[in-house]
This record gives sequence, structure tokens and C-alpha cells, in this order.
Amino acid sequence: MVNPYRKLFRAPGSRRFALAALLARMPISMTGIGLITMLAQMRGAYGLAGAVAATFALCTALLSPQVSRLVDRHGQRRVLPRAAGASIAAMLALLLCAHLQAPDWTLFVFAALAGCMPSMSAMSRARWTEIYRGRPELQTAYALESVLDEVCFIAGPPISVGLSVALFPEAGPLAAVLLLGAGVAAFVLQRATEPPVHARVKGYQAPLLAKNGMRVLMLLMVAMGTIAGTVDVVSVAFARQEGEPAAASIVLSMYAIGSCVAGLTFGALHLQQPLPQLLRLAGLATAATTLPLLFVNNILSLSAAVLLAGLFFAPTLIVAMGLVERMVPNARLTEGLTWLVTGLGIGLALGAAAAGQLVDLYGARAGFGMALAAGCVVLFTVLYGQCHLDEAAAPQAPRVPG
Repeated sequence: MVNPYRKLFRAPGSRRFALAALLARMPISMTGIGLITMLAQMRGAYGLAGAVAATFALCTALLSPQVSRLVDRHGQRRVLPRAAGASIAAMLALLLCAHLQAPDWTLFVFAALAGCMPSMSAMSRARWTEIYRGRPELQTAYALESVLDEVCFIAGPPISVGLSVALFPEAGPLAAVLLLGAGVAAFVLQRATEPPVHARVKGYQAPLLAKNGMRVLMLLMVAMGTIAGTVDVVSVAFARQEGEPAAASIVLSMYAIGSCVAGLTFGALHLQQPLPQLLRLAGLATAATTLPLLFVNNILSLSAAVLLAGLFFAPTLIVAMGLVERMVPNARLTEGLTWLVTGLGIGLALGAAAAGQLVDLYGARAGFGMALAAGCVVLFTVLYGQCHLDEAAAPQAPRVPG
């Protein structure tokens, strides 16, 4: 039996753009935690550090879909260097202001401007879609991209924190800047795999989020991100409460491992069920796996519950991306994919913030109530949004390629 992932890379140039995209997407997981670590060391104020990092995250969520819209209109080669260059310039200015002890408002201004960082995972998915549209390999490619996203969020934060602590405070964010520049440069040089600019319908075009199906998927991604953000914060708090703070890294790796293994397995299956039906099943399973979190009583049970909670994250994301590919015009695909990534980012921020408040008020275990609430939103979304997803997928072949 041929390894589906080895088969995936038979396409000319696929290895090169996938590697470049991996480098270029690392900064999204390194920058926020790097800013927190840097400013906590230089200013001794976690409140300021968190606020600056939140400003960057929020502006990235707002600006990256606009960057992707420009990419759909003008092409990756023309837009990505400019967007990445603007983000790099703003981040370097932020680091300089921090080093020179400039007023706090300057940090917020440049953090906001740095938010024009492009969504490189969406750019890479757009290339895979152009290569394998309508073929079984597309689901495998989306699975690979989901796993690579997980890898970045596993490796990026410890690298950024480690550099800032071991070398100098600005080292983590600076490394993110260098990776973004090198990764985007290498990515746009791969011209053979760049998606063409598809013809757009002239006149007014409604926002993608005006589509019922896109709103359903966006809400689903926000809820999924909320679960992940809650798991991050509460796992750290629970491990500290148990007197084993170092165990938090092991617990969090369980979530990523569960998601990666499930994503790789799902991507190799090429199931024949309609995508809306697969999303309903994945959503039901995701909601169900938040329940064991309420019953953890030690690090071992927490690790098991978190592993279980991560199992359906990547498969749900893969199916959602597949639905976007079906429901949006080719000329707006990158923007559509980016909105889902944006939804995850918003959910991560909401989950972390809400869970943190619950932990402060009622203790670590109470924070998992936020995960359960988000799981209920997932359940509601996949059940009551089903008609919109069926309708959105109906005009095109409603089945997973295969």
C-alpha cells in the first residue's frame, strides 16, 4: 500500500513550498508568547505584556483575512512580500521601542501594525487545492496542513521563550521576524506552484461571512478554538495546583499528540460520506470529549482527558476546510480558508481569557466548565447549522474526493 503522504509529494515543487510555508508560519505561534516574555523581563509588567500580545493577536485576526483577500485578487507573489515586509518593519520598530524604553503607547501602535502578518497556512492550503482539486489527495493535503499547524504551536512557544530567556529579551520575537522573512521569501520564489489569479465577478460581491454556511463554520471554529485555549490555561493552572508545574508541558503535548495522530489517520482514510455528515459526526464527538475534563483529579487523569479531547480537533478542522473549498468561489478561496484560521485564533484568545477568570475566581477545575460550554456550542452548531452546510455543499459534488 502506497503511503498517501509520500504520494502527496510527488507533485513537482510540493516539498519546497510546504517546507517554506512551515518556516513562514512558525512566527504566528512565537510572536505573542515572545512579546510577553520580552516585556515581562524588560518592564516587569505582565499586564502590559499581555495587553500588547493581545493587541497583536486581535489585529492579526482582523487583518489577515484582508491580506488574503488581496492575495486572491492580485496573487501571492505580489502581496505576500509587501504584507510580510510591513509586519516585519512594525515588529522591528516595536522591539526598538521596547529596548529604548519608549512610551507604552508606541508598543501598542506597532503591535497593531504587525498584525498584517499573512496567514501562511491558508496560502499553503490554497496551493494544495490548486494541485489536487477534486482528487483524493486534497483531503490528505488538508490533514497534513492541520498537523503542521499543530507542530508549529508545539515547537514555536518553547523556542521563543527559550531564546528570550537564554540570550536576550528580544531574541524570541526577533527569531520570529527572521523566520517570517526567510519563509515568505522562499515561499514566493516557488512560482511553479503558485495558484493563478482566478477571474472575479464584476460589481459588488457580498462578504464571505454573509453566507450562512461560512457563518456556521466560523462559529464552529471559534468554539473549537475556545476549547483549545481553555485546555492550555487550565492545564497549566491545574498542574501548578497539584504541585507539579513542570507536568503542564506533558499534559499540553497530549492534546497536540492526539490531534496530530487523529489528523494523519483521518487524512489517509478518504472516506466517502458527504462532508456535512462527517462534520456532524466530528462535532458530536468533539462535544462529547469535553465531558471527561470535568472529572479529572490528578495529572494522570488530566493527561488522559486532554488526549481524548484532542482526538477530534484536526479531523473537524480538515472537514471544515474541505467545506470551505466547496462553498466559496475559486477566486476567493484563500480568504475563505483564512477566515477559519481567524476563527480559531479568536476562540483561542476567548478561551484563554475566560478560563483564566474562572480559575482566578473558583479554582483550576472550574475552568474546565468553559471547555464544556464551548463543546455545547460545537454541538449546537453542527446540529442546527446542518441545513446551511447541506445547502452550501449541494451545488458541487457533496462527497469527499475519492
